[in-house]
Amino acid sequence: MELVIKKCRMCGEMVKVLKDEGCNIVCCGKPMETIVPNSVDAAFEKHVPNYEVKDGKIYVTVNHVMEDEHYIEWISMVSDEKECTKYLKPGMEATAHFKYISGSTIYAYCNKHELWKKEVE
Repeated sequence: MELVIKKCRMCGEMVKVLKDEGCNIVCCGKPMETIVPNSVDAAFEKHVPNYEVKDGKIYVTVNHVMEDEHYIEWISMVSDEKECTKYLKPGMEATAHFKYISGSTIYAYCNKHELWKKEVE
């Protein structure tokens, strides 16, 4: 299952789409844009989530600053059967842990650089 997030470029509102059939969701009078996740870090700041599997759990970390102006807002793990999200705030560590599910995908959302993902083996 792919995580589909749409964002309004006018006000910043975001919605999670449970079933994407291609219709346009409108906010501030304009269609919301689908955020395409990045998977390769090219910036100085790190965004791609890393993980370690131990004792049936997946431990996710994002090597990223957690400052008031720049931070990871949330980390999610998505599989065909389950979706789990941990919401974060500035000052917290950019970490999360979930039940390990082979073939899932982990996502991290940066308030400045948007969505990043990594496939779980």
